[in-house]
Amino acid sequence: MKHKQIKVVIAEDELLIRNYLVKKIETSDLNFHVIGAANDGKSALELIELYQPDLVVTDIRMPVMDGLELIKTLHLHFHHIKKIIISGFADFEYAQQAIRYNIDEYLLKPVKPIELNRALMNIKLSLEDEKTALIAIDHSGDPREIVHAVQQYIRENFNKELNMVEISSKFNFKSSYLSKIFIKYTGELPSKYLTTLRINEAKYLLTNNKQLAIKEVGELVGYPDQFYFSRIFKQVTGLTPKGFQQNEQS
Repeated sequence: MKHKQIKVVIAEDELLIRNYLVKKIETSDLNFHVIGAANDGKSALELIELYQPDLVVTDIRMPVMDGLELIKTLHLHFHHIKKIIISGFADFEYAQQAIRYNIDEYLLKPVKPIELNRALMNIKLSLEDEKTALIAIDHSGDPREIVHAVQQYIRENFNKELNMVEISSKFNFKSSYLSKIFIKYTGELPSKYLTTLRINEAKYLLTNNKQLAIKEVGELVGYPDQFYFSRIFKQVTGLTPKGFQQNEQS
C-alpha cells in the first residue's frame, strides 16, 4: 500500500543551501516531497497558504519576512504544520525566541545529512502518532460534534483577539489535532473559517456603518492592528477596506 507523501515547503535565502535541502529531503527515503521552495518568508507563506504542507523548513535570517515572523504566523494560524528551523551559531539567541512558537526541530548550519535525517524521522513519527490519535478520536465519539462546537465558539468570539492556541486550549485538544479534525469535516482550517467570519462582518460594517473609521471596523471584528486588518482584507477581497467602501458607494 502506497503511503501518502509528506508535503514540505522550504524557506531559505541562500540558493546553494536551498538546493541542498531540496535534494536531501527528496532523497531521504522517508516519503517526503518538497512542493515548494522560497527565498524569503513572505513567498514561503504564499506557498503554505496555497499548498497546505505538512512541514515547513525555514532559515531564521531572510529578507522581506524572516523565519521568526514566519514561525510566529504558523503558530497562530497553521498550528498543525510541523516546523524545522535552521540557524547559524550567531543566531542562537534569535533562535531561542522561536522556541515559544512550538518548533519541532532545530538544526545548526552547516546542516549535516545525518542530523537532517534524524529531524525528518522525528517529524514522520510525530505525524504518524497524530494520525493514530485522529483515528482514535473518530472511534471514541462523534468528531462532527467537536467541529460544530468549535464553529459555534468561533462565531461567538470572532470579534476578540482569537487564535488557534486559545481555541485549542478551550476544548482541551492539541492545536494540530483540532486543526486536522476541522479540515476533515469542513474542508478548511479553523483560522480560515475565523477569517471569513471577520471579513464578512467587516464588509457589512463598511457598507452599513460608514461613520466608522477603518481602524474602528478592524477593532470590532478582532483586528486591533489596522495595517494587519487592511492586509488580510485585501488578501481576501482583492480590495483595501477603503477601496471596498468606495466601490460599494459607486
